[in-house]
Amino acid sequence: MTGAFFGPTDPPQRLLMGPGPINVYPRVLRAMSMDMLGQFDPEMTAYMNETMALYRQVFMTDNRRTFLIDGTARAGIEAALVSLVEPGTRILIVRAGRFGLLLSEIAGRIGADIRTIDLEWGEVASLEQIEAAIKEHRPRVFACIHGDTSTTMAQPLEGVGALCRKYDVLSYVDATATLGGNPVDVDGWGIDVVSAGLQKCMGGPPGSAPITISEQAAEFIFSRRHVEQGIRVAGTQDGQGVRIGSNYFDLAMVMDYWSEKRLNHHTEATTMLYGARECARIMLEEGLETRFDRHRRAGAAVTAGLRAMGLRVFGHDAYRMANVTGVWIPDRVDGEAVRLRMREDFEIEIGTAFGPLIGKIWRIGAMGYNAMKHKVLITLGALEVVLAGQGYPMPRGEAVDAALMAWDAGAADETIRK
Repeated sequence: MTGAFFGPTDPPQRLLMGPGPINVYPRVLRAMSMDMLGQFDPEMTAYMNETMALYRQVFMTDNRRTFLIDGTARAGIEAALVSLVEPGTRILIVRAGRFGLLLSEIAGRIGADIRTIDLEWGEVASLEQIEAAIKEHRPRVFACIHGDTSTTMAQPLEGVGALCRKYDVLSYVDATATLGGNPVDVDGWGIDVVSAGLQKCMGGPPGSAPITISEQAAEFIFSRRHVEQGIRVAGTQDGQGVRIGSNYFDLAMVMDYWSEKRLNHHTEATTMLYGARECARIMLEEGLETRFDRHRRAGAAVTAGLRAMGLRVFGHDAYRMANVTGVWIPDRVDGEAVRLRMREDFEIEIGTAFGPLIGKIWRIGAMGYNAMKHKVLITLGALEVVLAGQGYPMPRGEAVDAALMAWDAGAADETIRK
């Protein structure tokens, strides 16, 4: 049998302006090329401690238990749910897009008693709707998506944590699409567990999931701790709850690994830790408010440019994420042909859609390393050329001007605020 042989990995230099992943900060790539360390070497544990301290600032929290889950953003979601939700536990989930449905799918595998707030894709739940559903269903856990890239909308979270505490409900939020580009105010919102990823606004690669856990949630998770393989470790006791149904995603064990105890659980993904640490360093060097303002300006410029082409932007302006914009595909325009030309002629990726929106909208992202004026303008200019080639009637040359004005107006607004 003849063995296969392939050439070196040499991907095209593509501008990723879809819903993620996006182009990675060069500093992050350089950090990820650093040499390995032993997982319990003092230099390595120092990097782990520094990463925890950095991500407390990124999550805007004082939570001691703020660390990384080794795996993509979905690993963070699954670790949170499998550790918070026992078989038979009642969970209330907001479902207004693909990723709310994902929470249901994962909770169903755990054996949860699932109750839902079902909304049309692109809608958000009000505090009144959430409270009414909590009072009706009396869940133990409430879960929602902060920013759902399938709809480009962000669920308002102000007051949600206080509402959950009022009814003795633990709260979980997936902030994969928003962390690093939109404020994720964990302590201000009072959310118990928040997980995210690197591949969107944080400007890193997929493969590491930052997570933060309140003391209340940690106490509950530790109540489910069981001794591994019958071997008692000093300072540990069997938990009283149902054993967490995963070893890899057992947050009681992972928290002990990241604590001063350093109880061995897995070998930390060293390269991803270097990358995650550098993502946070870049964000904090820029400054949280400066970072959020840059994403707001990028989103405003994308929206203004699309509207200048005569295109309809999807969803509510009041609830749109700063970093991803949905736009209706015009009648008689082949959406996939446009995406193909953008990719093949301009090396620019824009996103397709899911579920009821598939074939109806494009999703254009401007986040992390790509939330820059020139990248937004290049993308809009290319889209204008491609649409013209499809015979779409529109005013030519106005998209870039409108985007520039929106970006500069955002800069002026920021100067006034300061």
